Amino acid sequence: MTARTVVLLRHGRTSYNASMRLQGQVDIPLDEVGRWQAAQGAAALVTSHRATRIVSSDLGRAADTAAAYAELVGVPVETDPRLRERSFGRWEGLTADEIAERWPDEHAEWRRGGEPRGVGAETKVEVAERTAGAVREHAEGLEGDECLVVVSHGAAISLAITGLLELDATAWRGISGMHNVHWSHLHRSAPGAVPGWRLVAHNVGAGYPLDRWQAGPHADLEPEPKSA
Repeated sequence: MTARTVVLLRHGRTSYNASMRLQGQVDIPLDEVGRWQAAQGAAALVTSHRATRIVSSDLGRAADTAAAYAELVGVPVETDPRLRERSFGRWEGLTADEIAERWPDEHAEWRRGGEPRGVGAETKVEVAERTAGAVREHAEGLEGDECLVVVSHGAAISLAITGLLELDATAWRGISGMHNVHWSHLHRSAPGAVPGWRLVAHNVGAGYPLDRWQAGPHADLEPEPKSA
């Protein structure tokens, strides 16, 4: 049997997110806003999805986000390095302006959707294969009506979805990026259907407008009520 529901949850904000630095696999922790987002997002997610199993990237920002949700559902967090963010090699820790200044041609190619060659970055196909493969493997261990929550990273999640939908990770760019502590929901297709998974919802969050979400715990603002 395979879990029918998979939720892919992005981690909370870090100081690199706040300063627009490319994180990749740098193991940087959540900042204050990120910890608040993790708590708020967990409270929202648990109202619609109660995981039977929680698996997280082993990078701290993802594992700590997973822990906030796990505390509410009473399920332990497992870690899997295959769920790490895409590695960007020598670009990690740099801003877009710094990358463009030092690698103008490679940066321009990356912005067009190509691969940043020669900097030690993983290809999109490599990331899609490892992340989607991990999700499929963890989902296989659950019964049909159970829910798997996977906590990972922005590019890793977009490419995992691309892989699960059996699309071309090199050329297809139809999945938008996700905000911190927002999630996507996929549902297992009927046996024999192609692709094997369907995207039900994408970039869902706790109900805060984005500017308030990024302002963090000191904004003293309540989430706007969701429309019926």
